[in-house]
Order: sequence, then structure tokens, then C-alpha cells
Amino acid sequence: MTPSTSDTICALATPPGVAGLAIIRVSGPRSFAICDAFFKGSVSAENAHDHTIHFGWWGEGEERVDSVTLMIYRTPRSYTGEDVVEIGCHGGLFVSDRIISDILVGGARLADPGEFTRRAFLNRKLDLVQVEAVADMIHAESHRGAQVAARQLAGGFTHRLTSFRTALLEIVGLLELELDFSEEDVEFVPRDSLRARLLAVDHEIRQTASSAQAASVLRSGFHIAVVGFPNAGKSSLFNALLLRDRAIVSDIPGTTRDYIRESLLMDGYTVHLADTAGLRETADTIELEGIAITRSLIEQADLVIVLNDISLGLHHSDPLVQDVQRRYPDTPIRLVHNKIDVVDTANAPFHPVLACSAKTGAGIDSLRQAILSVVRSSTTNVTDVLVNARQATLLLAISDCLASVIEGLDRHASNDELAVDLRTSVRLLGEITGETWNPDVLDTVFSRFCIGK
Repeated sequence: MTPSTSDTICALATPPGVAGLAIIRVSGPRSFAICDAFFKGSVSAENAHDHTIHFGWWGEGEERVDSVTLMIYRTPRSYTGEDVVEIGCHGGLFVSDRIISDILVGGARLADPGEFTRRAFLNRKLDLVQVEAVADMIHAESHRGAQVAARQLAGGFTHRLTSFRTALLEIVGLLELELDFSEEDVEFVPRDSLRARLLAVDHEIRQTASSAQAASVLRSGFHIAVVGFPNAGKSSLFNALLLRDRAIVSDIPGTTRDYIRESLLMDGYTVHLADTAGLRETADTIELEGIAITRSLIEQADLVIVLNDISLGLHHSDPLVQDVQRRYPDTPIRLVHNKIDVVDTANAPFHPVLACSAKTGAGIDSLRQAILSVVRSSTTNVTDVLVNARQATLLLAISDCLASVIEGLDRHASNDELAVDLRTSVRLLGEITGETWNPDVLDTVFSRFCIGK
């Protein structure tokens, strides 16, 4: 059920627990009145000027709960577009819980996840792509992802979508204007010119949609699966890349039966590294389950590192590389030779294949740089948009409509027929920005938000 926007809501806007400061956000028509029942300062919230901060103490009667600040935002110049109070108090569980309890007693209710931002959307303070940018900023797992989300929040993606909409509406207008002069057989714009304009818009739309995978890396991090035959040194490499002992290392083949995943920061990018079970033929039920999980991780990976034990030969892992390439043709693969410390590398033809010793650390820096190069190249086509799955689906649907219009132009379809698909494209653009929406879409979008945002 869609929450009401006529009542007053509150929530802790900072993470719970021991901290120097906590912020409690209150939004709705009774925000000022509720806070004034407990706030003691030189001026009441009701009488305070917009965008001002006031110091006082919080409590009921003569009881003092904490010294606090009240930040006052009056409608419509607030995040939600409503009257908003943000209460700053000392961190910790008791103080913030007590203040929230007082606010609830005063007549507010606890906010649902993302309800403050939902109200900002419903009050037209943000469009839907800006709302999604807020979630992307909160969850961004790279510096660049946060920066792109900030540009999207500032309206970068909205501006691009508006330019698409303007171009399509101009074409619709020309086609429908020709209908008014149909008896005179007037053609305001040559069909080849219309076709060129539609192709240009379609190209930009498809390019925008194609950046969804790269945006996922900036939003959720880059996933790497380290795979290989048993005892290739996967756990040792895992530890070497993390610069700490995280996985158990053993000379016994098949030590890793499950997977271990850890994250590391590389030049502002979050890289999720998975140490997996060795791939081999086995009758061991537990090991088979680990191998099944390994294959699932490969399927989800942005990069697969196949680790070869060079002491067993330069081409020992070639069958595994070929198997991974066959099963996952769209996933980048890097073959890395390990254990160069136990073989004569003077005349070994490693270049351009990567080689290292997870035991001694030789070659690990070069491997790190190679990984970083793949991560960077995977995000080169992201500028001011973090396209998500919902947006990409709608953009591709728009492209399909434009393809239909272009096909119609080629077969000399009527203006009425062409205008239908163009109008559908404009409507789908409105679904991306939230100009048209339904509660189920909003529930899906706001499911990513935390309480307090």
C-alpha cells in the first residue's frame, strides 16, 4: 500500500550505534509543532526562520535528555518539499531512541524505507532518475560511481532524456502537421531527413542503454573469480592480492571446498575477489558442491583469472581456459602462471601472459596493474549516467519503437501509423523519468533505500 503523504514521519538518518553525532529527520505538516513540545531553546521551531539552526535541549518538563540542534526547513524549500526538522544529538542508542520515542508520542510515525525520498519525488523535488541516483550515491562502490551519481542527481541524465523527448516530439509534430494538409499533399520535411534524425536519436539511446553493464561495475563493484585446477595456488594468490592471510593455504589438493569472497579498493574501484574450489573430476559430494558454486561465480564474474601451476607445464591449464571460454564466451579471461619461483624462468615465453609467484610476491604488482586496466576499460563509456536494469529495459523498448518507425518510413507508411510508435517512445521516456508511474514501480525503486532516506 502506498504510504500517505499527509501525516508526519520520522526516522534516524544516520547509522545506529556509538558515534559522535546522530541526526533524526522529521517531515510532514506537524513537524514543527511536535518538536516544540520537547525542544527548549531561544526560539521555537514554529517561529524559526527557514534554513536556520537553533541550539537548545530536548526533554519533557524539566527532564533533560540531551543538548540538541534543530535545523529548520520550511515547505517547499526542503528535501521532501514539506516542513522538515533535522535534530542533531549525541550518538549512541539511548539518546536517539528516546528522542524518536518522544516524536512518536507527539503524533508522528516511523518512516518506511526511502519514504523521505519518495515524498521528494511525489512533491516533484526530484524526478525518478534523480531518485535512483540518490540510491546509487548511497550504494556506490567506487569513487567514480559516486561522482557520476552526483552528476545524475544534478540532472545530467534528465537533460539527456529531455533532449531525446524534444527531438521525438518535434518529429511527431511535423508528421501530425502534415496530416492537417493531407489533401494538399504537403511534405514539411523530406523522409530521408526524418530517417536520419531518427537514426541519430536511436544511436544515442542504444549507446546509453549499452552502458548499463559498466554502470553496474561503478555501482556494485567489479567481480573477479580466481579459478584453476586443485593446488594451483589460488588461495595463495587470493591472500597475496589482499595483502593479508584470509584463505587457508595447504599443499593438499581440494582444500577449498566452498568459496571465500573479499573486497579490496584499487585506485578508487571496489574489486570483489572470490577464491573458488579447484575444478577437477571428483566423486566427493562436498567437493562437487563447491565446484558447482565455482561455476556459478564464473557466470556472475566480470573477469575470470585462470591460474596455472607453471611447474606442471606452460599449457597445463589450457583445457580449463578453453572450457571457460566455451561456457562463458562473453566473460573476459586472463591466464596467469603461478609458482615461477620453482621453475627456471630465464627463457620461459611468458610475455604477454602474466606470471607471478603468490608465495614470494614476484609479479603480483604487474598482475594488480593488469586487473586495474581491465576494471578501468570496463567503465570507459560511463560519463554522466549510471543506467540501471529498469532504465536500460525501457531505453531498448524505445529503440525498438524507433526501429519500427524507420521501417515504416522505408515502406511509406501513413503518418498516423508512424506517430503511434513515436508517441509510445515519448511515453516510455516519461516512465524513465517518472512523469508516468505506478505504485509497483515506486515500491521496486525504493526497496533499495534505507530507513531515514
